Amino acid sequence: MIIFRYLCRELLYATLAVSAVLLLMVMSGRFVKYLAEAAAGDLSASILFPVMGYRLPGFLEVLLPMGFFLGILLAYGRLYIESEMTVLHACGFSERRLLTYTLAPALLVALVVASMSLYLTPTGLERSSGLLTADKSRNEFDHLVPRKFVATEGGRAVYYADSLSEDRSTMNEVFLAELGSARAQTESDYQVVILAREGVQQIDPETGLRYLVLRDGYRYEGVPGQRDYRLMEFSSYETLLEMPRLRERESDRIESASTLDLWRSDKPEERANLHWRFSLPVLVLVVAILAVPLSRTNPRQGRYLKMIPAVLLYMVYLYSLIWVRGAVEDGDISNPAALWLVHPPFLVLGLLLLGGGRFRRCPRRSGLKPGESGGETRGETSNDG
Repeated sequence: MIIFRYLCRELLYATLAVSAVLLLMVMSGRFVKYLAEAAAGDLSASILFPVMGYRLPGFLEVLLPMGFFLGILLAYGRLYIESEMTVLHACGFSERRLLTYTLAPALLVALVVASMSLYLTPTGLERSSGLLTADKSRNEFDHLVPRKFVATEGGRAVYYADSLSEDRSTMNEVFLAELGSARAQTESDYQVVILAREGVQQIDPETGLRYLVLRDGYRYEGVPGQRDYRLMEFSSYETLLEMPRLRERESDRIESASTLDLWRSDKPEERANLHWRFSLPVLVLVVAILAVPLSRTNPRQGRYLKMIPAVLLYMVYLYSLIWVRGAVEDGDISNPAALWLVHPPFLVLGLLLLGGGRFRRCPRRSGLKPGESGGETRGETSNDG
């Protein structure tokens, strides 16, 4: 039990360290993307951290298997470099037992990955999608940034405000340019430009439509480059605000669907996602069997000599699963269960690598029985006395 606890501690510490580094790299890139959208006014800054928190299980379900694979290589590689593994083998600790001890933490990591892929990830994606949908459902003025031009979703209007009130309900020094279609011209379209001292959003209680009420301004109508402009001064002017059209991608809908709904579905793309969710825990167990023989390191060769080919093998394994899943979703492969054909070749490869090493139990040394010779003697010694 002492050796078992020692190996499990080394594996879990290495796995946590590697997974934390990988998670920091992936989440920082995604956070920068969301931060850029928030700076551009396309996303509210208040939902950045909740969205990242809901997306966390989706990142971990892919990073934990790789983190555990690299953790085995690093932990056992250190034991080989420092000759601790050599001492264990010399004391009768076979590689079969090493594999058995490795599968125990591998089963724990597989259960964590299964909980994420089957429940936590789709739940988090559903909630993050709800936050993003609610944020996108607001009109362009809710994302308006002071002293920055903001275009509408269809590109038919451009808004600008010099400043906003603290509750973001009133805009000061408003500029509005919209492309009109009432008088189509040959060279360019009819445009309307409005300058106002302030603008306030109002909601019609009966219809629920949103209007922008502009006060104390001017309205210019005409075609750029021509002189037939119309100028109108107003004390109050109302314009209807268009609500953006939300489009949910089919892949997002499938990934956020519950495992029970995918189980009941007969669609190939949904069945492929279901098999993918069950394949991730199996991936952890298979890469554990692969990592044990790949971690064998000669102290003279260095710890990182086999790291690159091992990582390449893992990437081939993972991208094979991704490719088969994509082929099923695209209709190139009709049977979604084809995803399970990827695991056996790598499992067999891991067992062959184990068989090429010291997979058999180390024989115990025993004394010679009476009457047996320890070997042929090349000569007799004499006592010259």
